[in-house]
Amino acid sequence: MDSVFDELYEKYHQELFQFLFYMVRDKEQAEDLVQEVYMKVLRAYDRFEGRSSEKTWLLSIAKHVAIDFFRKQRSFRAKMMQAFDRSTQDNRPLPEEIAVQREEIQLMYRCLENCTIDQRLVVVLRFIQGLSVAETAETLGWTESKVKTTQHRALKRLKQQMEEAAKGGWHHEKIPME
Repeated sequence: MDSVFDELYEKYHQELFQFLFYMVRDKEQAEDLVQEVYMKVLRAYDRFEGRSSEKTWLLSIAKHVAIDFFRKQRSFRAKMMQAFDRSTQDNRPLPEEIAVQREEIQLMYRCLENCTIDQRLVVVLRFIQGLSVAETAETLGWTESKVKTTQHRALKRLKQQMEEAAKGGWHHEKIPME
């Protein structure tokens, strides 16, 4: 099991960390949640049947760990919104912002905050993690149709927000959870 675990860690650690970081927007918390994912992997690997790829299996566990984290907070809804409210976060740049330093990318991340949680999940998994529609559906436990619909709505929302920003009218909105 140690060699299998080491291999999983080497192959997917950075992707798991990035996924959880985008969800909780806190480096230390994301690191803690990654460790929780690996604890669950250690306990459950013997039950992994290989019906999905290891990557989608790990990301599915990470999704559940993130949701459990938010549920454990005093108020699920309030904590979810706080986690994505830039005004409550320190202003450390995101990893991609450091590497790319492009205004459009930074704007897209800010606009992503105006998407629903489901839309953020799809955008992060599809465009940042690079999963296919089928892998995203499997990871989230959704149908491919729901992933496509959510992706369409997320991209429409992002485009709208970015167009408003280009006109100088962009502002941060509080959005519904679903």
